[in-house]
Amino acid sequence: MSTVGALTAEVLAGKHGPDPAELTVTSVFWLHHGTRLAGGDVTYRNSYVLVRLGAAFGACAFETGELAPEICAEFSGAPLDELLRQELRPLRIAALDAYLSAAAPHEQQPAAEPVILPAGTPEVRARARDAAIAGLLDLGPGARVGLIGVVNPLVAAIRERGGTCLPCDLNLRRTQWGDPVTPEMGKVLDVADAVVATGMTLGNGTFDEIVRRCRERAVPLVVYAQTGSAVARAFLGDGVSALSAEPFPFSQFSAAPTVLYRYRAAA
Repeated sequence: MSTVGALTAEVLAGKHGPDPAELTVTSVFWLHHGTRLAGGDVTYRNSYVLVRLGAAFGACAFETGELAPEICAEFSGAPLDELLRQELRPLRIAALDAYLSAAAPHEQQPAAEPVILPAGTPEVRARARDAAIAGLLDLGPGARVGLIGVVNPLVAAIRERGGTCLPCDLNLRRTQWGDPVTPEMGKVLDVADAVVATGMTLGNGTFDEIVRRCRERAVPLVVYAQTGSAVARAFLGDGVSALSAEPFPFSQFSAAPTVLYRYRAAA
């Protein structure tokens, strides 16, 4: 798969399942929450749009103010193809994710390795989630790992595996330990020995460029996705080396055990 746009065009053409024009979106959700983990000084502000298609949910994070709550009334009950053609990228990605999740649910995929995140506090669950993500990396000593989309427990998990973290984020400027965070993705992609990128790159339009650069440099790319977990899965073996897919409801919305699914591209 070359780009997210090409994947969307294939879905609209019926190449991945039923004609989206014949499917109806049950619900559209608009969610916003803040989180500050114990011992940290950063408040993460997360906004999501969710699209429900039958039993499946699709999700995409967006920047605060990018989408208004009124989209819920406007698009609930609409044909799926209408959402797939929207100029609003996060809504389009959530709809694409819902379609691909319905067509091939993570829990039914032989290639998916379920990982149970334990019950507990947000800190316990975040550390378990990020250790599972870092476990998808095959690192040599001192390997430089570009982290595009910074969460502090994942910085720690990369270091615990012997990697040197190169953090990149559009909103954060320092990690919990004072490390500078660059907003310039190109600088990280030029030198990283491996890249870990959040699914949020699907929502802000940088995913295609990250995949392209990692293909060109033959650099392993691990995607950790609440946003677009089924969309990123379509690129496994074609730019994406491994994926941590966490479909809705996400781990931060529960203190009970929840599951994420790890994928590795075929050798």
